[in-house]
Amino acid sequence: MHAVAVLAFDRISPFHLSVPSLVFGRVGAGGDAPYHVDVCAERPGIISTPAGFDIIVQHGLDTLERAETVIIPSWQRGQQLTEPTRAALHRAHANGSRIVGLCLGSWAIADSGLADGREITTHWSAAAELARAYPAVRVRADTLWSDHGDLITSAGVAAALDCCLHLVRSDLGSRHATELARALVLAPHRSGSQAQYIPVAVPEAIDDDPIEHAMVWARTHLDEPVDLDTWARTALMSRRTFTRRFRDRTGSSPQQWLLQQRLDHARLLLESTDDTMERIAAESGLGTAVNLRHHFHRQLGTSPATHRSLFRRTVIGSRS
Repeated sequence: MHAVAVLAFDRISPFHLSVPSLVFGRVGAGGDAPYHVDVCAERPGIISTPAGFDIIVQHGLDTLERAETVIIPSWQRGQQLTEPTRAALHRAHANGSRIVGLCLGSWAIADSGLADGREITTHWSAAAELARAYPAVRVRADTLWSDHGDLITSAGVAAALDCCLHLVRSDLGSRHATELARALVLAPHRSGSQAQYIPVAVPEAIDDDPIEHAMVWARTHLDEPVDLDTWARTALMSRRTFTRRFRDRTGSSPQQWLLQQRLDHARLLLESTDDTMERIAAESGLGTAVNLRHHFHRQLGTSPATHRSLFRRTVIGSRS
């Protein structure tokens, strides 16, 4: 089993603390569970929360050093790591653990020094303050998460769920992530940026959201050519208005979003079928195997064949 350690601290948000257990603890529920999740703290015992109740943490910092994934689900702005916690994070990282900071957990990662000279993501509202506090770190507020293999950081609140689903997808493949997302009533993958959440109001009802209807229509026509004018007409909009409204809604252009949907579908087919590259390219709307390989390498940094050989496994491979 893949050991996941979640770091708790005094006054932690119960929601943020629950996210890793909700995602990783739900994979394989009722069957063979590939993950084992432990919550730990520098001082095990009673931990207070701002929600009107306390929690009891049984494990100490030694849990971090035994984990393959260490998650800091949140943090307090401006709070520095204690030396014991900093040392435990460095030992875990040196042992090969991937260190994950969700929402303001990126603040703790920045304070640890592990991200010096590198790029991290955090909640858009804290990005400028974090960048000023840690000038050796490049802070991004325009992505839902950043994954550098050993260091993974995410934006806030719901993006923490997205990030954890991304890790499940990376570990186990799209099928497991999609099934889990369905159980949690979440989108399996969101490819937009944080910008979509800052100024845009939520529609009063799904029936009043023509962009959502257009997105559903496109997902059901991935194996067909989708020209922008036809697509805009499904939303009863002009091409120009549709493009503007789509970017406001998703944080990306219609063409970028559609390409991501095609690639996600191609990944699922690679992981779950023995179809040829040509057939997968046709069914996902990418046309030819040449186009499939081009976009796959450009977006994911690998080839379709390599992805298939890696993610057709049913359990997490051992990590060196």
